[in-house]
Amino acid sequence: MKGAARLFGLVLSLALAGLSPTLAAARAPHAAASQRALAAGAVASPDIYGARAAQAVLRQGGNAVDAAIATAFTLAVTYPEAGNLGGGGFMTVYMDGKPYFLDYRETAPAAATAGMYLNAAGDADPNLSIVGNLAAGVPGTVRGLAEAHARFGKLSWKQDMAPAIALARDGFMVTPQLTGILKGASPSVGKGTNFDAWAAGMKAGQRFRQPQLAETLQRIADQGPDGFYKGVTADRIVAQMARGPIKGLITHADLEAYKAVWREPIVGDWHGFTLITAPPPSSGGIALLQMLRMKADREDLFRGQALNSAQYIHLVAEIEKRVFADRAVYLGDPDFVKVPVAALTDPAYIAGRARQIDSAKPSPTEGVAPGLEKPQTTHFSVVDRWGNAVSNTYTLNGWFGAGVVVEGAGFLLNDEMDDFSAKPGTPNMYGVVGGTANAIAPGKRPLSSMTPTILLKDGRVAMVIGTPGGSRIFTSVFQVLANAYDFRLPLKAAVGAPRYHHQLLPPNTIFAEPYGPYSPALAQGLKARGYVLQNQDYNGDIEAIEVMGRTPVVAPDPRARGAGLVVR
Repeated sequence: MKGAARLFGLVLSLALAGLSPTLAAARAPHAAASQRALAAGAVASPDIYGARAAQAVLRQGGNAVDAAIATAFTLAVTYPEAGNLGGGGFMTVYMDGKPYFLDYRETAPAAATAGMYLNAAGDADPNLSIVGNLAAGVPGTVRGLAEAHARFGKLSWKQDMAPAIALARDGFMVTPQLTGILKGASPSVGKGTNFDAWAAGMKAGQRFRQPQLAETLQRIADQGPDGFYKGVTADRIVAQMARGPIKGLITHADLEAYKAVWREPIVGDWHGFTLITAPPPSSGGIALLQMLRMKADREDLFRGQALNSAQYIHLVAEIEKRVFADRAVYLGDPDFVKVPVAALTDPAYIAGRARQIDSAKPSPTEGVAPGLEKPQTTHFSVVDRWGNAVSNTYTLNGWFGAGVVVEGAGFLLNDEMDDFSAKPGTPNMYGVVGGTANAIAPGKRPLSSMTPTILLKDGRVAMVIGTPGGSRIFTSVFQVLANAYDFRLPLKAAVGAPRYHHQLLPPNTIFAEPYGPYSPALAQGLKARGYVLQNQDYNGDIEAIEVMGRTPVVAPDPRARGAGLVVR
């Protein structure tokens, strides 16, 4: 994801930002919807193929959910590092003036146990939860997309799936960025898996065809979710569990039992906007609301601070430190543990946490306890011309998931089991520590940081936003929202600005992106405040749409190969 690949992604994003294809006439909206109607629909996708799939169904008269389904299935073909059939995710929906949230996160197989990733010494073995069959949870993507279509779809299921099937059958052009990611991922995900054999056909500038995946997608188009969770595809998933040096746990019964769940979204007020975002098992929505409100509560400290100055980054890190302390203890699957959502988002609680911020230096890490009493991923955003919106984040977890391709079916399986706390207090692949609330249990969904978010202003969509990035997801979304609404940056500049991250552990460490993030003065200012500076890869891949009046403005992230289309 460096050098020529980054340049390619930046040029592609900038070139596509001005595209405004013409939309064929669609049906007239009803009276209530007309008050929310937009001049056009729009999509911000991590690649051009996903954007064109959404464009195609919007032109056919499909709504935001139809476009999201088309994009999701397409990314399973053209964005294999994170787009998926074998993973899961979250979808935040604003439809006909009402908010919804769909949880199609993966679940632990019935045979999973709390200590399944511990070695003989009782220590967590991260390799087992990251690579190979044992790392895979029961996939939720196909069931989730089918649930969304059953409730809100306007076009037929086959119409929504058609772009993905055509791309799998006829192929797509492989970008330098994708081959760069493949090269970087292979040394880890290729160990003991069939990943390298599958990836060998991908060469930059050449068309990559996936006939087995096309057949799998066609079965899903013909049979609905039963074409994945039963029959031929299910047989091939279960057979894959028995291959390789480490056996997996997913059974036919696990696949048939999987259900996507409609949950109440987190809804809160901020700066005159109504924020609609992800509830548990995501930590992202709670964390985002906490961060936004803590910053607003301490405007006395933030007032006059320049964006990304040493003092601004310090104050944001103080907020992030407290959010991650709460995340580690309280959050998990609400079907298994009682998550104190109301308490964690209570304005008085957040204000109290904000008062603890040390304006001069980092608060001692060991002193930042949870505040209550004890009791790789990809994203796309869509709006339609009727004012409906979808913010969808779904994932295989790490790049290319577990590195396991289901033989005969052509798709990758997730390594989402690593998002559980294999051993409470032990960091996962993102360095994040979890507690017993997120311990492994059969049928349980692992805690996530995915934060698909929709902002409303006076009942109308104002912004649709989200990103991949593991533990950096909600801190990235927070920074873009602050950039756009506190610093009044245009959306393109708000998305493109450098992003920084702190997550409690390692202590007093600020992570920054690699494109010249530290001027000597900034580095000196942060070190003087007691921080350790650490460079990392790029933070997230924000795909955002801002509605200005009734006109959508699209801002795909210049960090990758994102594409935005306004569909008139």
